[in-house]
Parts: sequence; structure tokens; C-alpha cells
Amino acid sequence: MTVEQTERHPITTEADVVRVRQVVRGLAVTAKMSLVDQTKVVTAASELARNTLVYGGGGSMTVDIVHSGRRRGLRAVFVDSGPGIPDLDLALTDGWTSGSGLGLGLSGSRRLVDDFAIESSPGAGTTVRVVKWSR
Repeated sequence: MTVEQTERHPITTEADVVRVRQVVRGLAVTAKMSLVDQTKVVTAASELARNTLVYGGGGSMTVDIVHSGRRRGLRAVFVDSGPGIPDLDLALTDGWTSGSGLGLGLSGSRRLVDDFAIESSPGAGTTVRVVKWSR
């Protein structure tokens, strides 16, 4: 995978969550994604940015336009130094929530993207990597 463009953005306020959505939408357009795929990747990024802020106490997003062979897409990596997720399997279960949400943040984000990876452990924070490829 080769990287065409990289941006890093802090996520420490609600305004940063809004900025993440705007940045991801702009890069999805640059990556020539369809409107449907733009909406999917922006929705996933919005959910992951909100989780970074609310559950991780803030962190950052690094976003790239990437190429793999003839495919072009967008990769976003969300990192926080929060309390971590003690049970990833449970956290990725539809309907489970540690807060007052609908329980669709992580599992819903996973369904909206093509590649999804998460690393987390108690006391060590969380890193979520997603990739959405242009069709």
C-alpha cells in the first residue's frame, strides 16, 4: 500500500469531531469515492472520532489517501490513551454499549468500511484503523 496524502488532526473537543467529518469527506471526494461510499466513510469516521473523545478522553486521527495496485481509498487511524476496552468481542457486539448510545458505534463502523482493525487493552488506550476503497 502506498500513501498519497497524510493529515493528522487532534480530537479533543466536539468541534474536532465536526472537523474530522469535514476532512474525511474532502479526502473521500479527492479519492473519487461515490456519494454512497463518501457517506459510509464519513459516518464511520464520525462515530470513531466521537468514541475517541467520549470514551478515550481525546486523541487524534491520522487520515491518508492510499493506493493498493489499481485501488484508491482512504485510511483513517484513531488513537487515544484512554482506559482501553476490556472485552473487544463484547464491544463489537451489535446493541452493546458502555454508555447511553445505541450500541452501534464500533460494530456499525466496522460494517461501513472495507477493512477494520482494533487494538485495545485496559489502561493502554485504543487504536482503530479503517480503510474504505473506491469502487
